[in-house]
Amino acid sequence: MGRSSGGGNRFRPGQSAPYSGQYGLVGPRGGVLGPEVTSVQGKPLPPTPKPRQSYVLVDPSNNGSGRKR
Repeated sequence: MGRSSGGGNRFRPGQSAPYSGQYGLVGPRGGVLGPEVTSVQGKPLPPTPKPRQSYVLVDPSNNGSGRKR
């Protein structure tokens, strides 16, 4: 399962998650560090183990939450 940050949007710890799903931890130079966290839309992302790390959306949820009817 080759994952890469792909130059996607990075999200800081404590920032509200824009989408529900799995967020991968990335280092300061963009390398994927492996661990993933599950976050719910609108809830803050958890603290990172080290400074200057951030998150990228790896796998968005497909449950339809947040969609307008």
